[in-house]
Amino acid sequence: MDEGLATIPGRRKAAVLLVSLGRDAAADIFQHLSEETIEKLTIEMARTREIAPQEADAIQRETIENAYARGYVGDGGVAYAREVLERAVGEKRASEILARLASVIEQTPFEFLRATPPDQIIAFLRSEHPQTTALVLANLPTMDLAAKVMQLIPEEEQADVATRIALMDKTSPEVVKDIAQVMRDKLQMVFQQEYAAAGGVQALADILNAADRGTERNILEHLQKEDEALADEVRSLLFTFEDLLQLDDRSIQLVLKEVDTKDLALALRGATEDVRGWIFNNLSERASEMLREELELMPPQRRRVVEEAQSKVVAAVRRLEDAGEIVIARGGTQEDELVA
Repeated sequence: MDEGLATIPGRRKAAVLLVSLGRDAAADIFQHLSEETIEKLTIEMARTREIAPQEADAIQRETIENAYARGYVGDGGVAYAREVLERAVGEKRASEILARLASVIEQTPFEFLRATPPDQIIAFLRSEHPQTTALVLANLPTMDLAAKVMQLIPEEEQADVATRIALMDKTSPEVVKDIAQVMRDKLQMVFQQEYAAAGGVQALADILNAADRGTERNILEHLQKEDEALADEVRSLLFTFEDLLQLDDRSIQLVLKEVDTKDLALALRGATEDVRGWIFNNLSERASEMLREELELMPPQRRRVVEEAQSKVVAAVRRLEDAGEIVIARGGTQEDELVA
């Protein structure tokens, strides 16, 4: 094993791999990545001016090993993957490969769906009871995948599924196991490992935090009509565009520095007067003037475009919160969140 590879950041490895594969292959790979990932990799590729042949070969070899190892796990679990790898490269090398992938091959009931396109998952769930759909979404390997599947559910059914997720805290793990078994058999895949069932209000909040603005709004509006207390509980765990009013001056100013003026103008097309005033009050005179000009010159926009822009603003808030640069009060007062 090349010991030097362990010290190379993942983004650098990805950039080296893309450059070494050539333009056509890199372009094909980009088609399967998010815009944010493409932007980060493009910047890294631009910085990657010289690549030693030995480095490129080592990274390509590691990528192939990772792909094979993940495939073996998908076919028959970790034990099966270890057995195959040990026969192919020896016990020590097999342990190194699996250790490297430990963070991404930890299995959950629906781990085998990690790489499954959301439209394939929804195709299976379309004929299932809403409770089954809720169980699957609450137990998917990532909240991002769950959010994408939720967005494909018909709007008139989203609220029902969302409510079932929120009230799922007492669901038997055996039920989830049975459903995973059925899906696994249909997709001709295998999983091996015990797990704890997910669900509850926090699970729904995590899904909505990763979903687009339209899905979030639709579910919260329906929840409010069906169960006001439950809607309030879910909303207390979310941060929506209107919640910008909760931020202090310093926090909102940090957020505004992260947002492009055009996106901010689009977002304000659908904002309340209170939110507009709060944002203008926290911009410099010059920035405020530029934003007003952008709004005046902008033609009418589709709701979807406005909501996408608002989602970008909220994403900036969440990034800053994750980085510890701002604090958001949720379900309590600011004193509950901050300790001097």
